[in-house]
Amino acid sequence: MSKRNKIVYWIATVWLALGMVSTGLVQVLQMEKEIEPVVKLGYPAYFLIILGSWKILGSVVVLLPKFPLLKEWAYAGFFFTTTGAILSHLMTGAPVTGTFPALLLLVLTVISWYFRPAERRLAAVISR
Repeated sequence: MSKRNKIVYWIATVWLALGMVSTGLVQVLQMEKEIEPVVKLGYPAYFLIILGSWKILGSVVVLLPKFPLLKEWAYAGFFFTTTGAILSHLMTGAPVTGTFPALLLLVLTVISWYFRPAERRLAAVISR
C-alpha cells in the first residue's frame, strides 16, 4: 500500500469514527435536539439508543487492527445507517440540507472501506 493511500485511509477512518462516535453519543444520551427530528421521520425515540450504540461499537471495530469480518459488518452497518438516514429525510419531505451530515459520513465510509490496508480486508484472512 502506498504512503498516499495509507494517509487517505487514516484521515477518512479517523473522521468517520469521530463522526459516528459523536452522533452515536448524542443518540445514546437521548439529547432533545436529536429526538424531535427522528420522531418526525417516523421512528420511535428508543431507536436512537440502538442506533447510537451500534455506531459507537462500529467505530471501535473499524479502528482496531484485527477482526476483518467484524470490520466488514461495521462498514456495512455504517453504509445502511447513512443511506437509510438520507432516504428517510428525502421520503418524508424533509429539507435536502438535512441529508448533508449523513451524506458526508457515507462518503467517509466508502473512502475508508476502499482504501483499507490488505491486512484489514476479509480476503486477506480467508486466503491464509
